[in-house]
Amino acid sequence: MTDTITTAPTTEFSHIKGKNTAFLPGGLRDFFTYKDLGIAQATHGKVVAHIAKANQAPREGTGWHFHIAEFQIVYMLKGWARFMYEDKETLVEAGDCVHQRPGIVHYLFDYSPDMEYLEIVGPADFESVEVAATWKIPAPTAW
Repeated sequence: MTDTITTAPTTEFSHIKGKNTAFLPGGLRDFFTYKDLGIAQATHGKVVAHIAKANQAPREGTGWHFHIAEFQIVYMLKGWARFMYEDKETLVEAGDCVHQRPGIVHYLFDYSPDMEYLEIVGPADFESVEVAATWKIPAPTAW
C-alpha cells in the first residue's frame, strides 16, 4: 500500500526554463541584473531564488549591511567576488558556496566582469539593513 499526502501542499510545482527568463534590472542592487527563478511565487513567499549578474564595474559596492532573514546562501556560478564578512576578507570563486548566517554584517566590494551567483534566501521578502562599521575595505580591482 502506498502512503498518500492528504493535506494540501504549502508550495507549488515550478519549472522555469532558463532560455525563457531574462536578466532584468530592478533588484536589490542597481549594479547587478537578476534572473528570477520563480521560487518566491511557488513557495508563497517562503523562499526566493535568483541569479545575480554583474552589469557594471564595482564602484562603492554594497556598503555595510546585514539581512533580516532566516536563511541565505550564495553559490558562485561564474567569476569571483570579494566580500568582507565583519573583519574577514573572503574571496568567493566559481564553485564556492557561502552560508551567510542570520545577522552577519558584510560588504560586497569587488567582483569580476563575468560574475554570476545563485542566491537563495528565506523569507522571500527579506530586508537589507545598512549599518555603520569601522572595518576597513580593500580597494576594488579595475575591470
